[in-house]
Amino acid sequence: MTPTPQSEHFSIRDLADAFAITTRTIRFYEAKGLISPERQGQRRIYTKRDRARLKLVLRGKRLGFSLEEIRLLVGLYATPDDKIPQLERYLATLQAHQATLRAQRQDLDETLTELARAEQDCLALLAQSSSVPQA
Repeated sequence: MTPTPQSEHFSIRDLADAFAITTRTIRFYEAKGLISPERQGQRRIYTKRDRARLKLVLRGKRLGFSLEEIRLLVGLYATPDDKIPQLERYLATLQAHQATLRAQRQDLDETLTELARAEQDCLALLAQSSSVPQA
């Protein structure tokens, strides 16, 4: 029987398959302290909490957060009593990333403009060279 998100326990393979990632990726996040499964000998047993944390980690990576930012955000969810600090921290992180991406987009736009200009100059020089008779 394949575990579902409602299942109580998951193997490392279950999580890898569920999130389309490698078991090595999961072990990496474990080594970084982002998830901490129970152990039965050498076997890792992941709980619903571990699954939820892994989902948050992967979402953070997809959004471009650093591992340290993810650690802080995931750590905030460990104290579910007061969600306001969690939301404020998450909002600040989102806003910082948006600002970074906007600056990167501006840099890319400027670079693309410069490249287009250089391409036009190059094409003009090539056109001039081909119209000049060769001796």
